[in-house]
Amino acid sequence: MVLYEFTPTRSLRPRWVLQELEVPFEAVNVDLLEGEQRAADFLKLNPAGQVPVLVDGEVVLSESVAIALYLAEKYPDKHLLPADPTHKAQVYKWLLFTTTALEQPLWRMAKHSTLYPQEKRIPAEINLAREDFLAIAGVADQHLSTREYLVGGALTVADLILAYTLDWAHAAGVLGTFKHLQAYMERMYRRPSAPIRISEALRRVGNDPS
Repeated sequence: MVLYEFTPTRSLRPRWVLQELEVPFEAVNVDLLEGEQRAADFLKLNPAGQVPVLVDGEVVLSESVAIALYLAEKYPDKHLLPADPTHKAQVYKWLLFTTTALEQPLWRMAKHSTLYPQEKRIPAEINLAREDFLAIAGVADQHLSTREYLVGGALTVADLILAYTLDWAHAAGVLGTFKHLQAYMERMYRRPSAPIRISEALRRVGNDPS
């Protein structure tokens, strides 16, 4: 099993799942800063030129959440995806909530602060995106006010995806007012399987936003 990744990105999601599952894998760094995602060999794996990509025998899969779900399904004995249909539906719900309601404002902030060329950045978009995040994050904060995990009483793949996304929000400076999310994120990153924090990963590639 091979994971093509670039550490500061959402590649950390499938890496976390693999580490939680204790599945041996080979990590291949695709340096986005050097344009390695546009190399012909990599574009054969993912024509979109994006990481992460998982190669598992004949299976070639992109999109971090799809990879996470694939791994959770492949190793059912680890129970990262519940067998109970109701609990499984709740996992799907929180995955979609995380990748739409929470992640999209973070993407907008990143694009208009660092990712877009200077002439394309719109400072007002950063403030609007921050407001959007703050308006919806309270839903998850309230949900986790009396829970250790998102669904049922055990860790699921939804927790790993959410914890990474909250670390992204933490790095962007918009998580501080949500004490339950902050505490949950810190608990998750104390797990032995947890990957590197985003702020440290950015420092290592010389792209520290602070």
